[in-house]
Amino acid sequence: MSSKNVTSEVVSVDEQAFEKADEAVVDEDGFEVVDETPEFQATVQMEVQAKVDANHPDGMVDTSEERIYGATLEQEERIRAREAELERISARAEMGMQDGRENRTRDIVAKQSAERRVEFQKRAASVNPWADPDRDDPRAELTQEQLAAVNKQSMRLAEKLDGWSRAAIGRRMGEAVVDGKDLMSAVVGVFEELQTAPGQVVPIGMLEGVNRKEVSIEGTVTQLWEPSSSAISQVGLIEDESGRTKLTSWVASDQPWIEEGERVRIHGAAKNWYNGRVSVALTGWSTVMFPERGRWWE
Repeated sequence: MSSKNVTSEVVSVDEQAFEKADEAVVDEDGFEVVDETPEFQATVQMEVQAKVDANHPDGMVDTSEERIYGATLEQEERIRAREAELERISARAEMGMQDGRENRTRDIVAKQSAERRVEFQKRAASVNPWADPDRDDPRAELTQEQLAAVNKQSMRLAEKLDGWSRAAIGRRMGEAVVDGKDLMSAVVGVFEELQTAPGQVVPIGMLEGVNRKEVSIEGTVTQLWEPSSSAISQVGLIEDESGRTKLTSWVASDQPWIEEGERVRIHGAAKNWYNGRVSVALTGWSTVMFPERGRWWE
């Protein structure tokens, strides 16, 4: 007769209590802390039913149009909260950091620029008293008849001088008249001064009096001849109603080809002297335009 002996580890009541004490959470006085907060968890069936209700076409019929289709209330709340947070961050950055900083920087730069301009004008006033920013407009010192004549002549010159307003021309003429010039001398002097100012197309006949290394001219290429050097692309004469001068186009400047008899407008031409006469040359910084090219209707 066989018998099976089943042995088991016998644990005393004190040992069991000690193990339970290790598992339980106690406070500083040694008393067990009991968590009385209930924990709610959705069952699998509840989660499945929630997804079905959220995605079913009939589930959104009676809801607000602001609801997000296909999302549960929990998902929708998270999405709305995230969107609101992004809008708040964007608004704070726009008002406090970006636009505000740009506006402040713009104001500071404009103020500094105005201060430098005033400082420069005050230094220039030692040479030209009319450059003083504290001095009134010279036209205020003219008589009524002189002012009327200056305004009339400034309107006439504004039609001939591109880029100059009637007010700017009138101010320059007013300065000349107040300084003692008669009206006709003031008109001629201001016209010649502004006609050869930087950025203006200078008449070819007035190039000798221009104290700049670069000029802008417009005229017709009346003659071209064979270059004397391989470094020269084209050489010839360009003229307008006031005179003519030599025109040289260097190979290194890579400028467009000009036909004889063609009218061109050149900006940034280098002014040189050739055999005691003024001449112009095309460089890599020059701009050549052809006003009459492409005018097929003529």
